[in-house]
Amino acid sequence: MAVSTSFAGAKLEALLLKASASSTSSSSSSSTGSYLPRPIWTRRVQRGVRCEVTASDAAVQAAQSGSSSNVSALEQLKTSAADRYTKEKSSIVVIGLSIHTTPVEMREKLAIPEAEWPRAIGELCGLNHIEEAAVLSTCNRMEIYVVALSQHRGVKEVTEWMSKTSGVPVSELCEHRFLLYNSDATQHLFEVSAGLDSLVLGEGQILAQVKQVVKVGQGVVGFGRNISGLFKHAITVGKRVRTETNIAAGAVSVSSAAVELALMKLPEPSHATARMLVIGAGKMGKLVIKHLVSKGCTKMVVVNRSEERVAAIREELKGVEIIYKPLTEMLTSAAEADVIFTSTASETPLFFKEDVKDLPAVGPETGGLRLFVDISVPRNVDSCVTDVDGAKVYNVDDLKEVVAANKEDRIRKAMEAQSIITEESKQFEAWRDSLETVPTIKKLRAYAERIRVAELDKCLSKMGDDISKKTRRAVDDLSRGIVNKLLHGPMQHLRCDGSDSRTLSETLENMHALNRMFSLETEISVLEQKIRAKVEQTQK
Repeated sequence: MAVSTSFAGAKLEALLLKASASSTSSSSSSSTGSYLPRPIWTRRVQRGVRCEVTASDAAVQAAQSGSSSNVSALEQLKTSAADRYTKEKSSIVVIGLSIHTTPVEMREKLAIPEAEWPRAIGELCGLNHIEEAAVLSTCNRMEIYVVALSQHRGVKEVTEWMSKTSGVPVSELCEHRFLLYNSDATQHLFEVSAGLDSLVLGEGQILAQVKQVVKVGQGVVGFGRNISGLFKHAITVGKRVRTETNIAAGAVSVSSAAVELALMKLPEPSHATARMLVIGAGKMGKLVIKHLVSKGCTKMVVVNRSEERVAAIREELKGVEIIYKPLTEMLTSAAEADVIFTSTASETPLFFKEDVKDLPAVGPETGGLRLFVDISVPRNVDSCVTDVDGAKVYNVDDLKEVVAANKEDRIRKAMEAQSIITEESKQFEAWRDSLETVPTIKKLRAYAERIRVAELDKCLSKMGDDISKKTRRAVDDLSRGIVNKLLHGPMQHLRCDGSDSRTLSETLENMHALNRMFSLETEISVLEQKIRAKVEQTQK
């Protein structure tokens, strides 16, 4: 895959000038705000530590160490950039912030509503080095998956985009984000889909959320073949892990963990008598209601925008007294509740300090504290409510206390799941590697077609102008048939299903051989075409 060195060098010089200008305008700018990236975040996972340092980082460190080399730092950077564009193929990258690395205060600022995912994909793919994109935004994580034409620059562009859309400074994002590339990114999404990266191991809601990414992405420009294939394979992995390991058996969802937490904090004698209020009757709210019923609760108040969903839940859970209240009566209902669960999609808090301090005190039989269990991101209960006497607020980050039980059994199931994920990751990487042959197939067909058309024109000119259309068509069909039969063998050897590493290896060898034999590598590379297109798009 040859890329013009002068092109890469010129592009680099432009970026260096831009970075230089930005650095002089702000003397306090850190490395995260410049052209050069921060060291890649190290993520601790069950199978060990992942750590990467890009080649360009090494070049920068060498240039900054005062080496005695006669080559200037600028020349080293130019060489590094040209080499990267020449050798690097498009990479799958995940830039993420999750409950494991980032506090809820930051996650709620970064959260992107599902309705905004297509817009976000469009904006991300408008960045210079981003080709495909997907957004996975839940209460526990905000992860952006991209196919980057350059890892180094792609990460920088996405991080700056996240900062711009959320208002969180780049320096803060870099303190909490994690970066994973290619096989590590693939394995991470498979772990997420399988429920291994969830606060509640094996919970099923995350698999539904991964499915929703695919559903929303269908037809969206930028949700391309690589990212689409990755998420579809992740769904397969999530289903297979749950079927073969039974990891979901006994595991609780975020909603059930919220109910468990509330019951842990209430005095046991009050479990049957505590007044329960659920705000929001969406998916999460419905699960909260179901888990309350499973714990013996037979009466509760549900506040929602419309009564329709509440009526449907009431019909499903016959024998349980579910009282509907509109949002306009939320504070009145809260005044009559001991435990309040919030699970709405509101982007602003529903309860502020001023609202809660005016609520009447709860009785001593429930511990003298009104409990707010907020499982929404962004949060429905303002953080200042914790300052109110007689109120206690819990959010999704507090659910860790609930899921500490049955640790050994979960670890055993997670180990079984890891072996499945490793196997599936290899299959996906093999499929993605097999896509490398597609440009060669297209180039070979185009090369053969040019020869066919040229020779056909020579033949027809020799036959004269008086030949019939039937004869002309017959000669054309003959030429096509000969070319197709000649190409059949090479094309077969350029295709593989990715299920066999030996077959894949042979396929890639065949690809390189055909590139050499027919000088296909001398044509402008696919990567360079993409980069040029991005540059032209930016300049418009």
